[in-house]
Amino acid sequence: MATTHRKPPAPQPGLYRFSPLDFTTIGLYVAVAGFFAVAGELLVPLLLQVAPSPAVASYSVNLIFYGSIGILALFAARKVAARDLRVLATRPWFTLLMVPTAVVVMMILTALVVSAAGGVETSQNQAGLQALMQQVPAWLMVPVLVVIGPFVEEYLFRHLLIGKLSRRLNIWVCCGLSVLLFASIHIAGQEAITFPALLPYLAMGATLVFVYVWTGKNLMFSYFVHAAKNLLAVVFIYAIPPEVFEQLQQVQP
Repeated sequence: MATTHRKPPAPQPGLYRFSPLDFTTIGLYVAVAGFFAVAGELLVPLLLQVAPSPAVASYSVNLIFYGSIGILALFAARKVAARDLRVLATRPWFTLLMVPTAVVVMMILTALVVSAAGGVETSQNQAGLQALMQQVPAWLMVPVLVVIGPFVEEYLFRHLLIGKLSRRLNIWVCCGLSVLLFASIHIAGQEAITFPALLPYLAMGATLVFVYVWTGKNLMFSYFVHAAKNLLAVVFIYAIPPEVFEQLQQVQP
């Protein structure tokens, strides 16, 4: 009896050409992120007038920002995302095993580089997220931090900066840009860009770049790794009482 084997879809070079929607998405992301980094404080009084609390105002801004960018990113990358899901479907056990493995490697790499540097400096971005998560329920945070946010960042920093830009620049230059810009965007506008503050994001960015390139520029695989890491962080923060979390931060080297 003959058997059939599913083959991965053939490569489609056209999927890695920049489209007008790509430039629209990048432009909106840079414009809005730049505005909040430079003049975000000007909106605080207005937001506090329409929102019942600072936490609700902060959450609403993040939801609107990532939601609008996410819709554009999903539409722009829909063909690549569909193709990459079909590729992963041909080897489901690989995906199920390697996603958590990549997250563990990311955590180990982060611990090693932080230890080698003599300790980590908690960024304002991380501190702000932790404070927000202590005031907003998990069912509201998960869509932003686990579903939408990781897809937007993988689309921008992996699919565009490596997948598409590497058609014009050396791929290793693109990988370096991806790591540096991914790390910098998480603290830019909130504090001085220092090496200790960048370290955790550099380790995370390097791991995501590696899995993206290693899997043949598979956007959905790097997205699943990114989403799994964020989900683990969300579970960790919500599972630990705030007072215990503050004590852990105080004894942090």
